[in-house]
Amino acid sequence: MTQTASNAISHASLEQAAQWYVQLNDQQAGEQDRQYWQAWLTQSSEHQAAWHYVERVGQRFAALQNDHPQAVSHVLRNTERAAISRRHTVKGLLVLVSGGLLGWSAWEETALAPTLVRWRADLSTGTGETRETRLSDGSQIWLNALSALNVRFDSTQRLLLLRLGEVLIDTAKDSHRPLLVHTAQGRMRALGTHFSVRQEDRQTLLNVYEGAVEVRTAQGQVQVVEAGRQVAFSENHIPTPTAATATREAWRRGLLLADNLPLGQLLQELSQYRHGHLGCDPTVAGLAVMGSFPLKDTDQALRLLEAALPVRVQKPLDWWVNVGPKA
Repeated sequence: MTQTASNAISHASLEQAAQWYVQLNDQQAGEQDRQYWQAWLTQSSEHQAAWHYVERVGQRFAALQNDHPQAVSHVLRNTERAAISRRHTVKGLLVLVSGGLLGWSAWEETALAPTLVRWRADLSTGTGETRETRLSDGSQIWLNALSALNVRFDSTQRLLLLRLGEVLIDTAKDSHRPLLVHTAQGRMRALGTHFSVRQEDRQTLLNVYEGAVEVRTAQGQVQVVEAGRQVAFSENHIPTPTAATATREAWRRGLLLADNLPLGQLLQELSQYRHGHLGCDPTVAGLAVMGSFPLKDTDQALRLLEAALPVRVQKPLDWWVNVGPKA
């Protein structure tokens, strides 16, 4: 489930919905429980949205438990070998999911749109997955979890289109073909370099570790970002670069580094490596976190957070985790 989908609903409503889900799935739940739940549900449209969100997360987790996504992924990866077959597969999915009633624009607005983008990409990763690839020019790239990248190389240029997520790049030298990275906000040209690019909601985050990168926004503003600096630019503005962060490189080694990172932001990053819902109570979201956390073992990461901060990790369901204040 996308972060955007849950951000539109209050934390309190989400937690209430999760508790109702637990209660109604208890074998001892009776008619009175269902009447109380129905009363809560009809109190507001937000309660209804929260309930539908919990149901969708539960259904997705159940599908994972039954290995359905693995089977679908296997079929789709095979169909990607032929572009025509892939297009037919995507059209078929549109019909199946929308029942023939949703147009393309409506499909794009659903929570499944990022999944479709990853299926159609040349290179992609899922939840908790990273991918290392050597490109035909010798460049080395690493994709972070939940990312999608298209590769367009020809005789005049080397072009990478980052559709979702984050990529770390170690550029091979080629004096005749510049390596370009495109995002929704603009274009970056590598100047013999090691750097990371992250597609965020309405901006692109660039961290340069070696060499330099020229940034050109969609509106034409240009700036060169040197090694050891980072910048988050929009379609029409490049702010003054600040110090680069090791966090945007450490995930390649399976680590989430925090240096006064707000707890809410840390959990959002950790959620890319964990199936289901990972929520944070607003009262503790601003707590500063220091340390190193394992991305491949999110349960251990949560235990470390619970030991280091005045927080409590609650897990009413296998696929629903909430981090709140310690009682």
